[in-house]
Amino acid sequence: MTEMLIVACPSCNTLNRAPRDKLTHGSGKCGQCKSPLFSGHPVALDAAGFDSHAVKSDIPLLVDFWAPWCGPCKAMAPHFEKAAGHLEPRVRLAKINTDDEQALAGQFGIRGIPTLILFRHGREVGRQSGMMDAAGIEKWVGGMLDG
Repeated sequence: MTEMLIVACPSCNTLNRAPRDKLTHGSGKCGQCKSPLFSGHPVALDAAGFDSHAVKSDIPLLVDFWAPWCGPCKAMAPHFEKAAGHLEPRVRLAKINTDDEQALAGQFGIRGIPTLILFRHGREVGRQSGMMDAAGIEKWVGGMLDG
C-alpha cells in the first residue's frame, strides 16, 4: 500500500494528499491551482504560508532566514537554489526575508543571517548559522534527517 502524504502547494499553500512514490520534480499537481507540487526551487514564504509548509505538511521544511542587504546571504543564495534541486521532494526548501517577516524572525530567535532551520511537523530539528555551500547544506540536512 502506498503511503499518502500531506504536501503544501508552493504557489497557493493549499494542502494536497499525494502518494509518496509519485512525488518527483514536475509530477503531482495542486488540486486547487494546478501548479506543480515540486519544482526544484526554493519557495518564498511569508507568515501566512509558513504554517502550511512547516506545521501541516508531511514534508520536512528547510528555511533560509535571509535579508536582501546581507552579503553572505547573497553569496549563499545560488547554493541554496542548487541544494533545492537535489533535496526535493524529500525536503521542501524555503526562504524567509527577515526584513519583511520580522515577527517570524523574532519567533525563532534569529540573531544572525543567514540562518538555516530545519522543521519537521512544526518542530525545529536543526539550526545552522552562517554561509554554506550546496554540498554542505545537503550533508547537514541528511545528517539531521537520517541521524
